[in-house]
Amino acid sequence: MISEKILKISQEARNASRVLAKATSSMKNNALKRMAERIIRNTDRIISANKTDLEEAKNKGLKPSLIDRLTLTPERLQIAAAGIMEIISLPDPVGAITKMWRRPNGLVVGRMRIPIGVILIIYEARPNVTLDAAGLCVKSGNAVILRGGTEALNSNRAIAGELKKACAESDIPADAVQIVPIREREAVLELLKLEEYIDLVIPRGGESLIRSVVENSRIPVIKHYKGVCHIFVDANADLDMAVNICNNAKVQRPGVCNAMETLLVHRAIAKKFLPAMEKEYRKAGVKLRGCPETVAILPGINKATEDDWYAEYLDLILAVKVVKDMDEAIQHIEKYGSMHTESIITRDYKNAMRFVNEVNSSTVLINASTRFSDGFQLGLGAEIGISTSKIHAFGPMGLEELTTQKFIIYGDGQIRES
Repeated sequence: MISEKILKISQEARNASRVLAKATSSMKNNALKRMAERIIRNTDRIISANKTDLEEAKNKGLKPSLIDRLTLTPERLQIAAAGIMEIISLPDPVGAITKMWRRPNGLVVGRMRIPIGVILIIYEARPNVTLDAAGLCVKSGNAVILRGGTEALNSNRAIAGELKKACAESDIPADAVQIVPIREREAVLELLKLEEYIDLVIPRGGESLIRSVVENSRIPVIKHYKGVCHIFVDANADLDMAVNICNNAKVQRPGVCNAMETLLVHRAIAKKFLPAMEKEYRKAGVKLRGCPETVAILPGINKATEDDWYAEYLDLILAVKVVKDMDEAIQHIEKYGSMHTESIITRDYKNAMRFVNEVNSSTVLINASTRFSDGFQLGLGAEIGISTSKIHAFGPMGLEELTTQKFIIYGDGQIRES
C-alpha cells in the first residue's frame, strides 16, 4: 500500500529529526563534507543514472527547457558539491540568539533559532535540488523528505543514496534524508495529509504543481507560483551595459524562474536601445513580442497580447514594452509581476533608490541580471527555493529561513502577580 510506505517514510524522518536537532555543528559539517566528496567520487554513476532519465524524457517528447533542467553534467555536479562546501563555511543558525532584552521585573527575554523539524520538498525535473535541499536541511538541523519528479527518479535515487551513506558515516541518522521512490501521484497526496510528522512543505516547479500542492496540503506551504521577472532600462542607462545584462537575463538559461520574461524600456531611449538589443536577441534565437510602440520600432516582431504580460515563458521568448517613465514601469510590475525578481538599469542614483524602495518583489537589483536571484549566487551556499509570499521567508531561502525562533526567558524567582 502506498499510504503505508509514505507513513513509514514520514515516521522515520520525524524520528531522525529529533536526533538531528541535537547534532553539533561539527557533526553536521562532517556529513556535508562527506556528501560533497561522495557526489564527486561517484559522478560517473550518477550521470549514468541521469542518462536513463534523459532517454525516457526524450522518448516522451518533453520540452527542451525541461530536459535542460533534468540534465546533469560533471560541471553541474561540481557546482552543486561546491554549494555544499560553501554551506559548511556558513555559521550554523541553530542555537543562535537573535535578540535579548530585560523586562522591568528583571526577566531577561531572548529569541533562539531552532530547526523547523521535517521539511517536505516537492520538485520537478531538477535532480541538483536533491543535493541542495539535503545539504541545507541537514546544516539547519531539519530532516528532509525529497519527492522529485518521476522524470528524474533514477537520478534522485542515485544522489540520495550517496547522501544517506554520508550521513551514516558522520553519526547523523541516514533517515534524515528520505527519497520517495514512488512514481504515483497518490504518494504526494498522502504526504500532504501527514501534518503530524511533516512541519513544512516547499514545492519547486511549475505553477500547476505549486497550486496543486497548496490546494491539497494540510501542512503550511512556502511557495512561488511564477517567476515573471522584469528589467526596466531607464532613460539614464548605460546602453552597452543594458544590452549585456538583458541578454544574460534572457539567454543564459531561459528555462529557470529567475530568467527575465518582460523587458520594460523608457521611451526616451527606446529607438536607440531596442534595435541594438534586438540584434543580440536575434543571434540567440529569442522571439520578441512587443507593445504597439515596440512593434513600430521593430516591425519584424509579433505584437504582444494581454496574456504575454503575465507569461512565464521559460523559453527563448520575451515580452517587450515601451513605457513613458518609471511610474508606468512600476505600475506594470505591480499589475503583472509575480513578486519574484526585478532589476533596473540606470546611472541615476535617485531613480535606482526609488526603484528599490517602491518595487516590493522578493529580490530587487540595480544594474545587474535577474539571474543573480539565487541562493548560491547571493552567498547562501545554496537555496531551498524562492518564496514570493511574505510570511516567514521572502526571496531565496537559505539556512536561516529553514529555522524558526523560540522564546527563552531567564528568571531569578519571578512570579506573575497580575
